[in-house]
Amino acid sequence: MLRQRVFVGAVILSVVAWGTPARSADPPEIPLTIENHRFTPEAITVTAGTSFVLVITNKDATPEEFESHELRLRMPALKKGTYNFVGDFNQSTAKGRIIAE
Repeated sequence: MLRQRVFVGAVILSVVAWGTPARSADPPEIPLTIENHRFTPEAITVTAGTSFVLVITNKDATPEEFESHELRLRMPALKKGTYNFVGDFNQSTAKGRIIAE
């Protein structure tokens, strides 16, 4: 089971949990799955100004790394906008975005 979790997801979760002030007791959890070297869902819509937790599960037999220059690997409360991310090992197929509205 540990092999199925994306290591960066754990880093992101710890940064979110301890690196930013919480606006509520339990920020919403948003699932993100990697399967067949693709992210599902490809686009995630969140409320701008509200922190959240990405729960990333890798269903592939190979490892993947989550990378984003716009997000800087942190999931704090985002300003309105679109934030792209890619799977570092499968950049041609593992693409996604978070849309903060």
